[in-house]
Amino acid sequence: MKLSREQIAKRIAQEIKTGYYVNLGIGIPTLVANYISDDVEIMLQSENGLLGMGAYPTNAQVDPDLINAGKETVTAARGASFFSSAESFAMIRGGHVDLTVLGAFEVDQQGSIASWMIPEKMVKGMGGAMDLVAGAKNIVVAMNHTSKSGESKLLNKCTLPLTGLKCIHKVVTDMAVLEIKSDAFHLIEVAPGISTNDIKDATQGKLIISDNVKQMEL
Repeated sequence: MKLSREQIAKRIAQEIKTGYYVNLGIGIPTLVANYISDDVEIMLQSENGLLGMGAYPTNAQVDPDLINAGKETVTAARGASFFSSAESFAMIRGGHVDLTVLGAFEVDQQGSIASWMIPEKMVKGMGGAMDLVAGAKNIVVAMNHTSKSGESKLLNKCTLPLTGLKCIHKVVTDMAVLEIKSDAFHLIEVAPGISTNDIKDATQGKLIISDNVKQMEL
């Protein structure tokens, strides 16, 4: 069985270490905050001007003025600070974000990512993703392995407008965990019930199966 959105987020949460400054993108990445271990102390940064983002609020805690970049209501953790989006992007562009988690339409075997636009479909803008892929120290992509029609989203070359060029090193999909290096996807973990042959069939780009492929621990 392929992983749910929540299970993808749960696996990505294992990549987050104490002391990190972390930015979570819209969609599946936002869910990662729900699965960070209590003994891992981090600061969540939102590009709209919040450092120290807390959990989603209860009904009693909802403050419509306190939102994340996806316009969802959030809480502020102890020690949080607020600032302009200009200062927030200065943090990102200055290399002060240790890890960002982003969604994607496509990722290719060179580590390029397309995440912001589908031609002939209306979009509001590119958001902060281009700054994040250029400024964050590490990037993890959260995405489905294939489209709804079954076509691979892990390609030998992206076909959609790029967000960033040769900047992605790890992808967590609903089927696998893959590292990108030497112009290839290296399979290191598979989801429970998924075989390496399933990954071969679902991956258009060059795939190298590691000698010690593990099953994901969720």
